[in-house]
Parts: sequence; C-alpha cells; structure tokens
Amino acid sequence: MLNEFKKDAEARMAKSVDALGNNFNKIRTGRAHPSILDGIHVSYYGAETPLSQLANVNVEDARTLSITPWEKQLVPEIEKAIMKSDLGLNPSTNGGVIRIPMPPLTEETRKNYIKQARHEAENARVAVRGVRRDILSDVKALLKDKEISEDDERRAQDEIQKITDKYIAQIDKALSAKEADLMEI
Repeated sequence: MLNEFKKDAEARMAKSVDALGNNFNKIRTGRAHPSILDGIHVSYYGAETPLSQLANVNVEDARTLSITPWEKQLVPEIEKAIMKSDLGLNPSTNGGVIRIPMPPLTEETRKNYIKQARHEAENARVAVRGVRRDILSDVKALLKDKEISEDDERRAQDEIQKITDKYIAQIDKALSAKEADLMEI
C-alpha cells in the first residue's frame, strides 16, 4: 500500500519537473532553437493548429530560425501568429520561407526572462509540495482507519519527504542552469 503511494508520488513529481522543462523551453535565450515556437498556434481552416504540424522549423544559424510551410498560402497566417505571440520576434518572408532573426537580449529582457524562469520554477515547487500534501493526507487517512501503524506512518512521511527533496533539488538545478544560459552573452 505504502509503496503504491511512493510510486504515485514519484510519477506525479516527475511530471511536474517535465512540465517545468517544457516551460523553460518557451523562455527564449539569445540562441535560435525550434522549441521557442512550440506554443504558437496558427489558424488553419478554422482550427488552431500547432506550427510544428503546418511547417518545417529549422535552425539556419545560431541566431536565425527558418520556417518552411507545407502549403504556400499559410505564410501570411504563420507570420501573423508569430507577430501576435508575446515572444518579441519579427519574421521576414522570402518567397515561401519565413526567417526569424533572434534579436540579442538586452540586460533588461534577460532580467525579465530570469524572473519568468524563477516564477515557473516556483510553480513547479508548489506542484511538487502539493503532491506531497496529497500523499501524506492519504497516509494519515490509512492511520486513522487503523490500516497502518504510527511507525509505518512516520516511515512513510520520511520517505515521501526524501522524494520531495530530490525533486525540489532537480527543479533548483534546472533553474540555475536556465539562469546561467540566460546570462550568457
């Protein structure tokens, strides 16, 4: 019973760390990376479709992305979607290819992106702690129903806390790596 709780806690906390990684990918650094455009959806025959399903996104050089749509009439729609996104990118079209130069980050934008990264990391920490709270309340319910002893409850609390600490450390490590990446010139 308690092992199931530990496995559940591990799985849910791992999902929180994975979600943090996805959120960090959306925070752009000075380098071009296709995952920056993952959150962009384009209106395609009335449906909001992810950009990756409508076009090929490549890194042309360290500071330029190129987008080649599968259908040529999508070029203006893709440009419009990129302009509307809050990424601060200015696409330029050359025939059927859209190029997106990555503007260099100013000190102010770097600090804003670091604030955003810290906010995302704190949300992940809160999610991990929420999982811990849920699992511990389930363990307390078992103790109340006299299905486990007080010693088992204490042992389970310690093990869940160790798992929580492990995932919080992973979040902190990912945050410091992202901050170092953002401050790199």
